[in-house]
Amino acid sequence: MTQALALDRSLLETQTHESHSAQKGSVKPSIDDLLGPVGFIERKGSVGVLLIHGLTGTPTEMKQYGKVIARQGFTVACPELAGHCATIEALSATKWQDWYLSIEAAFDALKEECEHVYVSGLSMGALIALMLAAKKGNKVAGIILLSTTFFYDGWNVPKLKQAILLPLVLYTPLKYFVQWEETAPYGIKDERVRALVHAILENRDNQAADKIGYFKTPATVILESVRLIKAAKKALKNVTVPTLIIHATEDDMASLKNAYYTQANISSDTVETFFVDDSYHVLTLDKRKDDVARRAAQFCKEQSQKPIASNKNHESMPVSV
Repeated sequence: MTQALALDRSLLETQTHESHSAQKGSVKPSIDDLLGPVGFIERKGSVGVLLIHGLTGTPTEMKQYGKVIARQGFTVACPELAGHCATIEALSATKWQDWYLSIEAAFDALKEECEHVYVSGLSMGALIALMLAAKKGNKVAGIILLSTTFFYDGWNVPKLKQAILLPLVLYTPLKYFVQWEETAPYGIKDERVRALVHAILENRDNQAADKIGYFKTPATVILESVRLIKAAKKALKNVTVPTLIIHATEDDMASLKNAYYTQANISSDTVETFFVDDSYHVLTLDKRKDDVARRAAQFCKEQSQKPIASNKNHESMPVSV
């Protein structure tokens, strides 16, 4: 009963926030209004695909992936997550609910243009895609989950950090003073792309946040990602839309356990998997990026040819946001 009340209260707070936003102007924002300076859209068809970049990432990491999908006849959009592509301070001022709500607004706007909209997220973006599907039901045509991250358990994440250091920092006052710095290979196996990332970091490029995102993440932001993980785990049982799970067999940040966990706990009748070799965590930039994009486009095409099944969850679910 307590959990149900908490869910209802969270939903009411979200709806109140949305109501106040609507009162500020009667005209709904278009998807173009919601992209942000680094976001992008390619209009190539009547079916939409909304892309969600990863935590501390940028729409740039999704651009090639989006272009390949768009060439298959889709309208593809990728907005900036709230707080991203600016400063660490701006990111630190946001909560995971802000990230989610920025994507929900973009989804609603793209749905005004496209009758059917698929959603594809990378890493933490995959968790937001799950949250959106849980809340929106079959208003979401399907989801493509890339490098889903429920557990930071990849081969490049030290066991000591997983078991001791991360909990010690996240749940003590240390979280206000500590930043985690990501080191090579930066989730990328392709040596050429990895060298480009390294060069931008070494040169301290003023536009690095736009190009590659942040490689120093405040512990407070990681704590928000942990809270998102908990919320997404609870939401999994409410996800019933067609799902494609794509994961690298050599993922350096999140092992295949994450894909198996998603597959075992999701409620969708249609769950397909595509396990990719010769790549690390950032599938959209790595060696098999075009194969990944083509498989995602194929999934969207195949699902679009099927009738949208009636779905008891097609209205908003009481998901904790």
